[in-house]
Amino acid sequence: MSDECEHVPAGEPALARTPDGCEECLAGGGRWVHLRLCLACGHVGCCDDSPGRHAGGHFAEVGHPVIRSFEPGEEWRWCFIDQQMV
Repeated sequence: MSDECEHVPAGEPALARTPDGCEECLAGGGRWVHLRLCLACGHVGCCDDSPGRHAGGHFAEVGHPVIRSFEPGEEWRWCFIDQQMV
């Protein structure tokens, strides 16, 4: 795990846009396994184990590289560009 990553946004992380679940799954009636929060814009997406894989799709679409777990009690962050925990 890296303590520093040039892709982590400076300042406070964005607030969750949909605190009740994955933005796309809620809109389309999908389901998720775990949730991830985009630190840049607050997009809440589902993990790669979920059918929609919306957190990774958000990175592919808009390029925001760092997410954190949006699960209670979890504090880890992941950088899609570096493919590592940060």
